[in-house]
Amino acid sequence: MTYRLTTAALVSAAFMAITPALAQEETPVDTSPDTVVAKVNDTEITLGHIIAARRSLPPQYQSLSDEQLYDGIVNQIVQQELLRQSLGEPTDALRYQLENEERMVIAGHMLENVAYEAITDEALQEAYDAKFADFEPGREYHAAHILVETEDEAKEIVTELEGGADFAELAREKSTGPSGPNGGDLGWFGLGMMVAPFEEAVVDMEEGAVSEPVQTQFGWHVIKLMETRMAEVPPLEEVRDELAAEIQDAAIREKMETLEAEGTVERVEGIDPAAMRNDELLND
Repeated sequence: MTYRLTTAALVSAAFMAITPALAQEETPVDTSPDTVVAKVNDTEITLGHIIAARRSLPPQYQSLSDEQLYDGIVNQIVQQELLRQSLGEPTDALRYQLENEERMVIAGHMLENVAYEAITDEALQEAYDAKFADFEPGREYHAAHILVETEDEAKEIVTELEGGADFAELAREKSTGPSGPNGGDLGWFGLGMMVAPFEEAVVDMEEGAVSEPVQTQFGWHVIKLMETRMAEVPPLEEVRDELAAEIQDAAIREKMETLEAEGTVERVEGIDPAAMRNDELLND
Protein backbone atom coordinates (compact mmCIF):
# COMPACT_ATOMS: atom_id res chain seq x y z
CA MET A 1 0.00 0.00 0.00
CA THR A 2 1.15 3.59 -0.67
CA TYR A 3 -1.23 5.30 1.75
CA ARG A 4 1.30 7.74 3.19
CA LEU A 5 2.74 8.56 -0.23
CA THR A 6 -0.67 9.31 -1.72
CA THR A 7 -1.66 11.34 1.33
CA ALA A 8 1.45 13.50 0.91
CA ALA A 9 0.58 13.95 -2.76
CA LEU A 10 -2.94 15.02 -1.80
CA VAL A 11 -1.58 17.63 0.62
CA SER A 12 0.70 19.00 -2.08
CA ALA A 13 -2.11 19.06 -4.65
CA ALA A 14 -4.44 20.86 -2.24
CA PHE A 15 -1.95 23.67 -1.73
CA MET A 16 -1.01 23.87 -5.41
CA ALA A 17 -4.67 24.35 -6.23
CA ILE A 18 -4.78 27.65 -4.37
CA THR A 19 -5.41 30.65 -6.62
CA PRO A 20 -5.10 34.26 -5.46
CA ALA A 21 -8.48 35.69 -4.53
CA LEU A 22 -9.60 39.21 -5.29
CA ALA A 23 -9.75 41.38 -2.19
CA GLN A 24 -13.33 41.90 -1.06
CA GLU A 25 -15.09 42.95 2.09
CA GLU A 26 -16.66 40.13 4.04
CA THR A 27 -18.79 40.07 7.17
CA PRO A 28 -16.63 38.79 10.05
CA VAL A 29 -17.74 35.43 11.44
CA ASP A 30 -17.55 34.64 15.13
CA THR A 31 -14.94 31.94 15.53
CA SER A 32 -14.79 28.95 17.87
CA PRO A 33 -13.56 25.38 17.38
CA ASP A 34 -17.10 24.45 16.27
CA THR A 35 -17.38 27.22 13.68
CA VAL A 36 -18.27 25.54 10.37
CA VAL A 37 -15.91 26.51 7.54
CA ALA A 38 -17.20 24.11 4.86
CA LYS A 39 -19.73 21.35 4.26
CA VAL A 40 -19.15 18.21 2.20
CA ASN A 41 -22.58 16.80 1.52
CA ASP A 42 -23.91 16.55 5.10
CA THR A 43 -20.53 16.52 6.84
CA GLU A 44 -19.36 19.72 8.53
CA ILE A 45 -15.72 20.82 8.48
CA THR A 46 -14.99 23.06 11.46
CA LEU A 47 -12.33 25.55 12.45
CA GLY A 48 -11.18 22.99 15.01
CA HIS A 49 -10.37 20.59 12.17
CA ILE A 50 -8.41 23.33 10.41
CA ILE A 51 -6.38 24.23 13.49
CA ALA A 52 -5.54 20.59 14.23
CA ALA A 53 -4.47 20.02 10.62
CA ARG A 54 -2.33 23.18 10.61
CA ARG A 55 -0.47 22.07 13.72
CA SER A 56 0.58 18.82 12.04
CA LEU A 57 1.84 20.35 8.79
CA PRO A 58 5.60 20.36 8.04
CA PRO A 59 7.57 23.65 8.32
CA GLN A 60 7.51 24.49 4.61
CA TYR A 61 3.74 24.99 4.77
CA GLN A 62 3.78 26.90 8.07
CA SER A 63 5.63 29.78 6.39
CA LEU A 64 2.75 30.45 3.98
CA SER A 65 0.53 33.48 4.49
CA ASP A 66 -2.59 32.98 6.59
CA GLU A 67 -4.80 33.18 3.50
CA GLN A 68 -2.79 30.59 1.56
CA LEU A 69 -2.47 28.27 4.53
CA TYR A 70 -6.16 28.47 5.40
CA ASP A 71 -7.33 27.88 1.83
CA GLY A 72 -4.85 25.03 1.36
CA ILE A 73 -5.96 23.23 4.51
CA VAL A 74 -9.65 23.65 3.68
CA ASN A 75 -8.99 22.28 0.18
CA GLN A 76 -7.06 19.36 1.64
CA ILE A 77 -9.74 18.39 4.17
CA VAL A 78 -12.55 18.78 1.63
CA GLN A 79 -10.72 16.49 -0.79
CA GLN A 80 -10.02 13.99 1.96
CA GLU A 81 -13.69 14.00 3.02
CA LEU A 82 -14.86 13.47 -0.55
CA LEU A 83 -12.54 10.49 -0.85
CA ARG A 84 -13.64 9.15 2.53
CA GLN A 85 -17.30 9.35 1.62
CA SER A 86 -16.70 7.69 -1.74
CA LEU A 87 -15.31 4.59 -0.05
CA GLY A 88 -18.44 3.49 1.73
CA GLU A 89 -17.73 0.80 4.32
CA PRO A 90 -14.01 0.52 5.23
CA THR A 91 -12.23 -2.73 4.45
CA ASP A 92 -10.88 -4.85 7.28
CA ALA A 93 -7.34 -3.72 6.48
CA LEU A 94 -8.33 -0.06 6.62
CA ARG A 95 -10.33 -0.53 9.82
CA TYR A 96 -7.34 -2.04 11.62
CA GLN A 97 -5.09 0.67 10.25
CA LEU A 98 -7.47 3.38 11.50
CA GLU A 99 -7.48 1.82 14.97
CA ASN A 100 -3.68 1.75 14.97
CA GLU A 101 -3.48 5.37 13.80
CA GLU A 102 -5.92 6.52 16.49
CA ARG A 103 -3.98 4.61 19.15
CA MET A 104 -0.69 6.09 17.96
CA VAL A 105 -1.97 9.68 17.88
CA ILE A 106 -3.47 9.46 21.36
CA ALA A 107 -0.38 7.76 22.79
CA GLY A 108 1.86 10.39 21.20
CA HIS A 109 -0.30 13.13 22.69
CA MET A 110 -0.05 11.57 26.13
CA LEU A 111 3.73 11.23 25.90
CA GLU A 112 4.05 14.85 24.83
CA ASN A 113 2.05 15.91 27.88
CA VAL A 114 4.17 13.78 30.21
CA ALA A 115 7.38 15.15 28.72
CA TYR A 116 6.15 18.75 28.82
CA GLU A 117 4.95 18.59 32.42
CA ALA A 118 8.23 17.01 33.57
CA ILE A 119 10.29 20.08 32.62
CA THR A 120 10.15 22.61 35.43
CA ASP A 121 12.76 24.98 36.79
CA GLU A 122 12.87 22.91 39.98
CA ALA A 123 13.39 19.65 38.07
CA LEU A 124 16.14 21.15 35.94
CA GLN A 125 17.95 22.57 38.98
CA GLU A 126 17.66 19.27 40.83
CA ALA A 127 19.02 17.32 37.84
CA TYR A 128 21.84 19.84 37.41
CA ASP A 129 22.84 19.64 41.07
CA ALA A 130 22.77 15.83 41.01
CA LYS A 131 24.77 15.57 37.78
CA PHE A 132 27.63 17.76 39.00
CA ALA A 133 27.51 17.00 42.74
CA ASP A 134 30.68 14.89 42.55
CA PHE A 135 32.37 16.93 39.86
CA GLU A 136 36.13 17.08 40.24
CA PRO A 137 38.00 19.60 38.09
CA GLY A 138 40.40 17.93 35.69
CA ARG A 139 42.70 19.16 32.98
CA GLU A 140 41.37 19.43 29.43
CA TYR A 141 43.47 19.53 26.31
CA HIS A 142 43.12 21.33 22.99
CA ALA A 143 45.16 19.53 20.37
CA ALA A 144 45.49 18.91 16.66
CA HIS A 145 47.00 15.98 14.83
CA ILE A 146 48.11 14.77 11.44
CA LEU A 147 47.24 11.12 10.84
CA VAL A 148 49.14 9.05 8.26
CA GLU A 149 49.54 5.34 7.54
CA THR A 150 53.26 4.76 8.12
CA GLU A 151 55.94 5.81 10.59
CA ASP A 152 58.15 7.04 7.77
CA GLU A 153 55.41 9.40 6.59
CA ALA A 154 54.99 10.68 10.13
CA LYS A 155 58.77 11.26 10.48
CA GLU A 156 58.79 13.23 7.22
CA ILE A 157 56.00 15.45 8.58
CA VAL A 158 57.96 16.07 11.79
CA THR A 159 60.96 17.10 9.68
CA GLU A 160 58.83 19.50 7.62
CA LEU A 161 57.42 21.04 10.78
CA GLU A 162 60.89 21.48 12.23
CA GLY A 163 61.77 23.27 9.01
CA GLY A 164 59.00 25.80 9.55
CA ALA A 165 56.02 24.24 7.75
CA ASP A 166 52.56 25.25 8.95
CA PHE A 167 50.90 22.49 10.97
CA ALA A 168 47.35 23.25 9.85
CA GLU A 169 48.33 23.39 6.18
CA LEU A 170 50.15 20.05 6.42
CA ALA A 171 47.12 18.53 8.14
CA ARG A 172 44.80 19.70 5.37
CA GLU A 173 47.23 18.38 2.78
CA LYS A 174 48.32 15.05 4.23
CA SER A 175 46.16 13.91 7.16
CA THR A 176 43.91 10.92 6.50
CA GLY A 177 41.79 11.62 9.57
CA PRO A 178 38.37 13.31 9.50
CA SER A 179 39.83 16.40 11.21
CA GLY A 180 42.27 16.97 8.34
CA PRO A 181 40.12 19.49 6.44
CA ASN A 182 39.88 21.48 9.67
CA GLY A 183 43.65 21.72 10.03
CA GLY A 184 43.73 18.63 12.22
CA ASP A 185 41.98 20.45 15.08
CA LEU A 186 40.41 18.00 17.55
CA GLY A 187 38.91 20.62 19.84
CA TRP A 188 38.87 20.21 23.61
CA PHE A 189 38.92 16.79 25.27
CA GLY A 190 39.51 15.33 28.70
CA LEU A 191 41.14 12.18 29.98
CA GLY A 192 39.54 9.00 28.77
CA MET A 193 38.27 10.49 25.53
CA MET A 194 41.23 9.47 23.35
CA VAL A 195 42.94 6.11 22.87
CA ALA A 196 45.66 5.43 25.44
CA PRO A 197 48.85 6.01 23.37
CA PHE A 198 47.46 9.31 22.04
CA GLU A 199 46.35 10.47 25.48
CA GLU A 200 49.65 9.51 27.13
CA ALA A 201 51.59 11.52 24.55
CA VAL A 202 49.39 14.60 25.00
CA VAL A 203 49.59 14.52 28.80
CA ASP A 204 53.39 14.59 28.67
CA MET A 205 53.57 17.50 26.19
CA GLU A 206 54.09 21.20 26.78
CA GLU A 207 51.74 23.75 25.26
CA GLY A 208 52.81 24.60 21.73
CA ALA A 209 54.95 21.47 21.38
CA VAL A 210 54.80 18.94 18.54
CA SER A 211 55.19 15.23 19.30
CA GLU A 212 57.32 12.57 17.74
CA PRO A 213 55.29 9.99 15.77
CA VAL A 214 52.74 8.20 17.97
CA GLN A 215 51.23 4.89 16.89
CA THR A 216 47.62 3.85 17.59
CA GLN A 217 45.26 1.39 15.93
CA PHE A 218 44.28 4.18 13.54
CA GLY A 219 47.78 4.79 12.19
CA TRP A 220 50.62 7.18 13.01
CA HIS A 221 49.94 10.58 14.56
CA VAL A 222 51.93 13.77 14.76
CA ILE A 223 50.32 15.77 17.56
CA LYS A 224 50.40 19.46 18.40
CA LEU A 225 49.23 20.51 21.85
CA MET A 226 47.88 24.02 21.50
CA GLU A 227 46.63 24.77 25.02
CA THR A 228 45.30 23.29 28.24
CA ARG A 229 42.82 24.38 30.86
CA MET A 230 41.15 23.19 34.03
CA ALA A 231 37.64 21.90 33.43
CA GLU A 232 34.85 23.83 35.12
CA VAL A 233 31.25 23.00 35.90
CA PRO A 234 29.24 24.25 32.90
CA PRO A 235 26.45 26.74 33.62
CA LEU A 236 22.96 25.27 33.75
CA GLU A 237 21.86 26.97 30.52
CA GLU A 238 24.71 25.30 28.65
CA VAL A 239 23.49 21.81 29.56
CA ARG A 240 19.78 22.63 29.76
CA ASP A 241 18.78 20.66 26.64
CA GLU A 242 20.76 17.61 27.73
CA LEU A 243 19.22 17.68 31.22
CA ALA A 244 15.73 18.24 29.78
CA ALA A 245 16.08 15.16 27.57
CA GLU A 246 17.19 13.06 30.55
CA ILE A 247 14.30 14.32 32.69
CA GLN A 248 11.76 13.64 29.95
CA ASP A 249 13.10 10.12 29.32
CA ALA A 250 12.89 9.35 33.03
CA ALA A 251 9.36 10.76 33.28
CA ILE A 252 8.17 8.69 30.32
CA ARG A 253 9.73 5.51 31.72
CA GLU A 254 8.13 6.16 35.11
CA LYS A 255 4.74 6.81 33.49
CA MET A 256 4.88 3.58 31.49
CA GLU A 257 5.98 1.56 34.54
CA THR A 258 3.08 3.01 36.54
CA LEU A 259 0.52 2.30 33.80
CA GLU A 260 1.77 -1.26 33.34
CA ALA A 261 1.71 -1.86 37.10
CA GLU A 262 -1.82 -0.48 37.49
CA GLY A 263 -3.22 -2.01 34.31
CA THR A 264 -3.89 -5.60 33.32
CA VAL A 265 -1.86 -6.73 30.34
CA GLU A 266 -2.22 -10.30 29.11
CA ARG A 267 -0.05 -11.50 26.24
CA VAL A 268 -1.39 -14.55 24.48
CA GLU A 269 1.17 -17.30 23.99
CA GLY A 270 1.35 -19.67 21.05
CA ILE A 271 0.87 -17.15 18.22
CA ASP A 272 3.13 -17.95 15.28
CA PRO A 273 5.13 -14.72 14.61
CA ALA A 274 5.12 -15.56 10.90
CA ALA A 275 1.36 -14.98 10.86
CA MET A 276 1.92 -11.22 10.79
CA ARG A 277 3.18 -11.60 7.22
CA ASN A 278 -0.01 -13.25 6.01
CA ASP A 279 -1.62 -10.28 4.25
CA GLU A 280 -4.38 -12.57 2.93
CA LEU A 281 -5.94 -12.53 6.41
CA LEU A 282 -7.03 -8.95 5.80
CA ASN A 283 -9.59 -7.96 3.25
CA ASP A 284 -7.97 -5.17 1.18
